[in-house]
Amino acid sequence: MVLLKMKFNQQRRVRLAQGLWLLSWLAVMSGTFVFCLGVYLKTELVRRAEVMDNSEIHVVPNILMIVGLASIGTNWVASRVCQDSLDASRFPRWKVLLLAWFAVAALICCLLLAVVVLSYALQGRLEESLKVGLRNGIRFYKDTDVPGRCFQKETIDRLQMEFRCCGNNNFKDWFEVQWVNNRYLDFTSKDVKDRVRSNVDSRYLLDGVPFSCCNPASPRPCLQYHLTDNNAHYSYDFHSEELNLYNRGCRQALIDYYMDLMNSTGPGVLSVILIQVSVLLSMRFLQTAVEGAMALESPEGDSEGYFLEKGVKETIEDLKAKVLVILKLDQAEPTAADVCPEAAEAEKGGNNTAEKDASPTPAS
Repeated sequence: MVLLKMKFNQQRRVRLAQGLWLLSWLAVMSGTFVFCLGVYLKTELVRRAEVMDNSEIHVVPNILMIVGLASIGTNWVASRVCQDSLDASRFPRWKVLLLAWFAVAALICCLLLAVVVLSYALQGRLEESLKVGLRNGIRFYKDTDVPGRCFQKETIDRLQMEFRCCGNNNFKDWFEVQWVNNRYLDFTSKDVKDRVRSNVDSRYLLDGVPFSCCNPASPRPCLQYHLTDNNAHYSYDFHSEELNLYNRGCRQALIDYYMDLMNSTGPGVLSVILIQVSVLLSMRFLQTAVEGAMALESPEGDSEGYFLEKGVKETIEDLKAKVLVILKLDQAEPTAADVCPEAAEAEKGGNNTAEKDASPTPAS
């Protein structure tokens, strides 16, 4: 049973070719949009690579860039096919290439759909990566003289100011690490000695935060140190008063930022999928309609266009059989003994009788 069969005369085939030509160039622009979207997302992820523990999330922009380039190429080919479909002498050269074209176009649609799914499915991985990466970034904040970590302080400070956040979960994360380098500590000071001796790891811990945690929108001058000491500041209550620091942690700020980016790609990518599917269907109708007219040896006569020559189930079975033949996985031809074991036994018995008759009789 033919799937989605339609009648086409010469005028309808010309209109289909013209419409598909315009649609294919629209798909080329959509592919460019997908590629640029992947480049932008990749750039944003690379910028924050120092505060990420792994790069699993990079699979999304990588697929977008690859699919975008593939979409540009395949839809440019589609525009050339549309032009040659109006010339009976030039269209046959595309017959073999169109098989590969349909495979690539279908793969592009599947990959774009996978991008939409991965954008939501990888949220947990992104959160865990940021959690570990930011924790390490805060721990190495003081290592400005260690090779490979020299710019960690600048990265964290710029991050906190840009995203208006503080710490990993909140500003209290800075209380648990030594974020002041030993070069800037006066170890002859009693206060420094007491703080270093007050913990088993001999770290200089403060109930303070870096300057980049200060919220400039606060009317009160920034309070960086002695944040848990109510007596250290006038008219100050650590538990009840809203501090003049950023309340949101940087992990949540980055997750919201990246998920907003990925969620915004969803509708755009779905629109590109619809355009790509439209190109694929239109190309299939154009191919079958033109080939049908050429088979009737009447390029200007009526012909039939369809999506599948048979039903979906029959088409899948035919494709499976062709793949098995190509991969040489089909079963070997059965031998005569497998087909008729009785005949083989009879032939064997006849051979044994002939051998007995041919053997000489012993003398008495």
